[in-house]
Amino acid sequence: MASQTIKHMKIFLLRSIVFLQVPLINELESSMHQLYKQRASRLVQRRQDDIKDESSEFSSHSNKALMAPNLDSFGRDRALYQEHVKRRTAEREARRARRRLAREQSGKMTDHLEGLSSDDEETSTDTTNFNMERDRILKESSKVFEDVLENFYSIDCIKSQFEAWRSKYFSSYKDAYIGLCLPKLLNPLIRLQLITWNPLEDNCQDFESMLWFESLLFYGCEEHEQEKDDADVSLLPTIVERVVLPKLTVLAENIWDPFSTTHTSRMVAVTQKLINGYPSVIHAENKNTQMLLKALLLRMRRTLDDDVFMPLYPKNVLENKNSGPYLFFQRQFWSSVKLLGNFLQWHGILSNKTLQELSIDGLLNRYILMAFQNSECGEDSIKKAQHVISCFPKQWFTNLKGNKTISHLENLCRYLVHLADTIYRNSIGCSDVEKRNAREHIKQIIKLLASIRALDHAVIVANEHNIKELKILIEGK
Repeated sequence: MASQTIKHMKIFLLRSIVFLQVPLINELESSMHQLYKQRASRLVQRRQDDIKDESSEFSSHSNKALMAPNLDSFGRDRALYQEHVKRRTAEREARRARRRLAREQSGKMTDHLEGLSSDDEETSTDTTNFNMERDRILKESSKVFEDVLENFYSIDCIKSQFEAWRSKYFSSYKDAYIGLCLPKLLNPLIRLQLITWNPLEDNCQDFESMLWFESLLFYGCEEHEQEKDDADVSLLPTIVERVVLPKLTVLAENIWDPFSTTHTSRMVAVTQKLINGYPSVIHAENKNTQMLLKALLLRMRRTLDDDVFMPLYPKNVLENKNSGPYLFFQRQFWSSVKLLGNFLQWHGILSNKTLQELSIDGLLNRYILMAFQNSECGEDSIKKAQHVISCFPKQWFTNLKGNKTISHLENLCRYLVHLADTIYRNSIGCSDVEKRNAREHIKQIIKLLASIRALDHAVIVANEHNIKELKILIEGK
């Protein structure tokens, strides 16, 4: 009886593998990934084009001929290029107007800062084309096993067959290494069910609530005591490692937009969920985990290299708060601060060394501080510094010894000291009210320095400007 059952199960295993349409599943999965990638690339390219257009428009030294390649002597390509710019400008301003109206209607207009919202609106044509292709892929995926008996592709049926073998003839089940074969057998079936799974999208179903997960959740958990080397205990962690992690890696590399706070929050949440829920496979030594982290870092570095731009204008140009250059400058500043906050959402997942290299050296010191130095020194700069510092993880400063902050933030500290000095100098000869306001601003700067444990700089500012409440300011941080 046992040998006959084993024979039947081996035949079942072979037939299952034969009927699994692995090449077709691979093709459908690749098509879905490509569809999402094309949409993500289109939005990123549009953002880059918009920045180039505005930079060119507001730069008095721009050479538009250099931005329009292959110009002939009659200027026909130049005209075509300028026509594209006009169209993109009209579309960009229309999207901004719609977002502005939505904020007004929701009562969020007061606190909004230009540059903090994501421009991810698609045209109706792009949306229609995306949905049509997505529906086509879904339709094709539903046909993969239409000519196959349910016993050979239903995860429930396959599980029941192996469960019966395990329950009745555990010794032979173990000798056949089914615990090692089962994840490979189920892999393409689960990938087919995950073909539209994208945790960066709205209303994406948690993979742990999907039918395949619930079906396999208690596989191998019989009432009798389990053996230490029972591979079935790690069935779901192994599937997460070999199916979910590679899928997430593709999303991180090609679809995640680090400029999107929503995207980043969702990517961080699902990554943290895997780390907390599957510590046996999601760790630094695991190959697939390493590939995911590498994809995240490459995407972040690509964003720094390709997507961050900080325009520089003479300060007199920025005096007009309604001018195009001023609004463009502000938008680029706040989008960079937004990116800083998004990067730092990865605190606790990426190492401090890596995060500080990317967020402080690569973004704050390279772009944001340059914008600070190009701005007028006053209340607006203090407000911006507060936003920047609020992005930093408090854990960075909790266990610091001595009176110095982390070395990466020295440039920021020196700027804040300079800001305090400039505010004081600008108040000389002013009214008593303006002098009191300047003093309050300097106290705010001391608080900012204390909040990042730059106590050496805080003391210098307090001593130079005769601020007696240093201890209160530091403790009140």
